[in-house]
Amino acid sequence: YYIEYGPKYRRVGFRRPKDVVLTIIMVNFFVFLVEMVAPRTMVYLFGLVPPLIRHKLYLWQFVTYMFLHGNFWHLFFNMFALYIFGHELVKVWGNARFLAYYFFTGIGAGLCAYLFTNVPTIGASGAIYGLLLAYGVYFPDQILLLYFFIPIKAKYLVIIFGFIELLSSIGGYTDGIAHTAHLGGMLFGAIYLWATRKRTRERIREYYFYRYP
Repeated sequence: YYIEYGPKYRRVGFRRPKDVVLTIIMVNFFVFLVEMVAPRTMVYLFGLVPPLIRHKLYLWQFVTYMFLHGNFWHLFFNMFALYIFGHELVKVWGNARFLAYYFFTGIGAGLCAYLFTNVPTIGASGAIYGLLLAYGVYFPDQILLLYFFIPIKAKYLVIIFGFIELLSSIGGYTDGIAHTAHLGGMLFGAIYLWATRKRTRERIREYYFYRYP
């Protein structure tokens, strides 16, 4: 597809995703099956365990923790959200930038969990919160179903969830949920979008020009 800008033409690559989101989902499900066989070993080696990172330099855990989950529903809801948000964002960004953003926010979320907690953290939730933020920026008025039946615009969902995670992080809730990682995912997502704000605005204009000519 080509859009005219004065004397030049720019190629706009809004095509069907090449299954990068589905690939991530399949990897997560595969890892979960392995995790069921040896859960303690998997968390010890590949979860984000602050003492191991601090004293034994298990730095790979900043990436691998994103692929481990506590139970099936933890995995299911994270992957469901990944599909919903990721499917549209890949159309706008393409595979490479989507992966860069996904891992940037996931690693950033892990860094926040490492700095502010001393307990093991697992799950893709930090990266998912980063995707939620990006989705709200690109599709602010898109209607989503909160808890599958409450219609709400994406921009308001970002505000609500961000506020909840901020209060939970400040309050130091010990409910087994990595609130600092969730908030960290949104924080690093905001940093990424701000650092690439010129390109972000450009892609938003191109996307809506192509979708609604």
